[in-house]
Amino acid sequence: MNAPVIETQGLTKRYGDFVAVDSLDLSVLPGHVFGLLGPNGSGKTTTILMLLGLTEPTEGQVRVLGFDPERQPLSVKSRVGYLPDQVGFYDDLTARENLIYIAKLNGLRRDEAHRRADDALARMGLADVADHPVGTFSRGMRQRLGVAEVLLKQPQLIIMDEPTQGLDPEAAREFLEIIRQLRAEGITVLLSSHLLHQVQEVCDHVGLFHRGRMVLEGTVQELARQVLGSAYRIHLELAEPSEAVERALSQVPGIQKVVHRGEGRYELEAQEDHRAQVARAVVEAGGQLLALDVDAPSLDEIYAHYFQEVEHVPA
Repeated sequence: MNAPVIETQGLTKRYGDFVAVDSLDLSVLPGHVFGLLGPNGSGKTTTILMLLGLTEPTEGQVRVLGFDPERQPLSVKSRVGYLPDQVGFYDDLTARENLIYIAKLNGLRRDEAHRRADDALARMGLADVADHPVGTFSRGMRQRLGVAEVLLKQPQLIIMDEPTQGLDPEAAREFLEIIRQLRAEGITVLLSSHLLHQVQEVCDHVGLFHRGRMVLEGTVQELARQVLGSAYRIHLELAEPSEAVERALSQVPGIQKVVHRGEGRYELEAQEDHRAQVARAVVEAGGQLLALDVDAPSLDEIYAHYFQEVEHVPA
């Protein structure tokens, strides 16, 4: 198994009596998109700063690509790209001029700086506006240019802090597709966001922060099981309601609950996608199946339910 790209043990950051990050254990595997979720002030940005070596941990250990960001900051910075929520460029320079300038600051020779800049602009769909002043760019274009800047160093890991905040729906959709492309190229992405539906679209694993602690971690299906008790809802419609079918459905292994929604409509809660077993049970019980579908709880639902539970736990 490949070594984790990011690994922390007991990572803690205190500011006086305030604990911004509390005993964080995190492991992010190569080629994965990992989502850090949570409201503002929950510890996501502080975690990112420690991963980048921009603030020192109070306690614990952290390794990024095998390096200690505090003691080996240059080794981390040379291999890790960082896209903040607000990307800064020189507005009076063109997109190409900005990238070439940054490439030279990173020690690239002139011909290599030009080559990498043009390649990054093309990959981000900005070749047609490469010679336009960045001051004329929309926020979505600036974010894509930010990724182009990150790609100049050919990173193994890219950390993104709220990258789609403030984007219109179409620009956000395009940016999520960029994240998918990066993953397809084998680049690991750590995505910090509070836009849960977007995180669910692109992340392999997610971690939910609350008051400096990671309180939940796993795939969306795993979180659904932890918080809601089931990972899938199976919907079916029969030609007519049937007590025999209902009994048969309740006996299908993995079906946790059968709810009659009126007429011939039923909703099943399950740990896995058991549609094949459900269809077979309906036929064997003499029912006539008209429709069969499945959906999974959304991160928004999991998030809302978790914090509703937290609110009602006595302090």
